[in-house]
Amino acid sequence: MLKQGLQFKLLQKLSPQQIQLMKLIQLPTQAFEERLKQEIEENPALDTGKEASDDVDDDLSNEFDDDLSEKTVSDDLNIDDYLSDDEVPSYKTQANNYSADDEEKNLPYAAGTSFHQSLKNQLNTFQLNEEEYTIAEFLVGSIDDSGYIRRDVLDIVDDLAFTENVFTTLDIVISILSNVVQTLDPIGVGARDLRECLIIQLKAKNKTKFVSLSIQVLEDAFDHFVKKHYQKLQEKFHISEDELKEIIKEISKLNPKPGSSYAGNNKIAEQIVPDFSIKLLDGELDLVLNSRNAPELHISREYNNMLKGYQESTIKSKSQKDAVFFIKQKLDAAKWFIDAIRQRQQTLLITMNTIMQYQYDYFLSGDERKLKPMILKDIADKINMDISTVSRVANSKYVSTPYGTKLIKEFFSESMKNDQGEDVSTKEIKKILETIITEENKKKPYTDERLAAILKEKGYPIARRTVAKYREQLELPVARLRKEI
Repeated sequence: MLKQGLQFKLLQKLSPQQIQLMKLIQLPTQAFEERLKQEIEENPALDTGKEASDDVDDDLSNEFDDDLSEKTVSDDLNIDDYLSDDEVPSYKTQANNYSADDEEKNLPYAAGTSFHQSLKNQLNTFQLNEEEYTIAEFLVGSIDDSGYIRRDVLDIVDDLAFTENVFTTLDIVISILSNVVQTLDPIGVGARDLRECLIIQLKAKNKTKFVSLSIQVLEDAFDHFVKKHYQKLQEKFHISEDELKEIIKEISKLNPKPGSSYAGNNKIAEQIVPDFSIKLLDGELDLVLNSRNAPELHISREYNNMLKGYQESTIKSKSQKDAVFFIKQKLDAAKWFIDAIRQRQQTLLITMNTIMQYQYDYFLSGDERKLKPMILKDIADKINMDISTVSRVANSKYVSTPYGTKLIKEFFSESMKNDQGEDVSTKEIKKILETIITEENKKKPYTDERLAAILKEKGYPIARRTVAKYREQLELPVARLRKEI
């Protein structure tokens, strides 16, 4: 039997302009600048306000004669909307911001010798034959950015035979590794694990009682040292607690990642550009949008002149109409882009201002314990926008505050009930937990169960597994690894 029925679906479709606007909102300052640069390059109808070049493309009209010859263009193109300066105020086609950070700043790029190149240059100071140099160079090439050789030496021997046509033995490779590569600067490079790395650095130091003891501890009882089994170390090496403290102090001075400390490493660190700035002025909060998010844009005067020339022309050819058709498309795109930037500015400011007002007490003091529980829906309801819009603003934007530059999404947190039934932020609980661990007796650090009991005494009844989760999020080790002597 055939059954028939009606089904209603409520669908929301976004226009291409709305989709593009959402993408613009999501972009942080640096990415937005790149997008702006791309748009200006692709659309000649956009002008940045700087003085136009004297070089005018004379072939503008001829460029589109052939491409648009098959298009149907209306005999009387209505271009009045594009020429009326009275109906379109200047602020409609400009986006300006006059904050204090208008000055353009360029980030210089460093140029120098790379980490691996520096190691290879040092090989020239050794008296090596051709085969030994090839092996040493291959070993240097196997060092990662942290300064370690993670591959098995036997595999390196095989690779030398297949790739470099060097047939050698395991003993020779290990000898060159120990006597050449592991003596390069910075000390500790070429090690195959952390234990070897630390021992290499200790052996390069002046021989003292505690340096020798430190080497002995790492060679014979590395696991005990890592797991902080201090009592076993004292019994094994017949040393006092004070002597063990000196050994720990000596080892703690060493660099576990010698490669990352190379001064000539010319990697450019990612630069964070705050999208907003919050300042304290006479006890009041002042929010400013970074001026780089609000560039000065307007419609190209040259394109308007082209349209005026067409309007005043008595004879309108097919090629002229095609050119005007192209110009109108570019002008439409330019006007939409300027309007989208203005909407982006408004959305960013409204959203961030609402967040600032919601967390007013925190921004006044900088005390994370004053952060209120806040989710995306709380802000979305206040500004009458979709949750996804708030998410786009929060996930990729930074704000400069008197207490440092913060990622906006860090101000959002779930809520928990305290013993009085009040909603408190999970960030507040984490801050209190961090304070408890910081102030604990390091000789007898608190277990997770004890931490849960202390938090309960302070009015935050949470389970031990929740304490463990928060502790891991704070990147704090378990009690055994926090122990000190």
